[in-house]
Amino acid sequence: MKFNRINVIGLGNLLYGDEGFGVAALQQFEKSTTFRPSVNCIDGGTQGIALLDYIESCDAVIVFDALVPLEYDRRVYVYRNDELPAFIHRKMSSHQMGLSEMIGIARLNGRMPREFVLIGVPPKELELHVGLSPELSRLLPEAVEEGRKIVEEWLAKAEYIS
Repeated sequence: MKFNRINVIGLGNLLYGDEGFGVAALQQFEKSTTFRPSVNCIDGGTQGIALLDYIESCDAVIVFDALVPLEYDRRVYVYRNDELPAFIHRKMSSHQMGLSEMIGIARLNGRMPREFVLIGVPPKELELHVGLSPELSRLLPEAVEEGRKIVEEWLAKAEYIS
């Protein structure tokens, strides 16, 4: 399976504490990795459905996000393809609604990437303030490392096939 284009997207709102986890993870991912130009980093913020093209136009995608439900253990969760949990259809914020809608529309259009990975953690603090809670800050390196390993795995497959 050749991956000509890989998109790594960070979702969230940095102004609401842990809701900004996805964007913080993307920023850390971008700083700590150097991949070829076929790997694109996209700060999706809270754009929601406006990000559909970034899902439909690639061979593989990783989405970093703060996950619901809040009562989950605070650890890094990695979901691949059909493992995507039903709870992403529960609404936590405007971008959360956009993620579930984007997946549904991409499937209906027959344009889902061959690989779709969601990496995230349950938020602890969702109040108006900039910065992650100490608990989520400690999980950030692990989430970024998971993303890096997955991209390397995809690129290795592409090189093997080339």
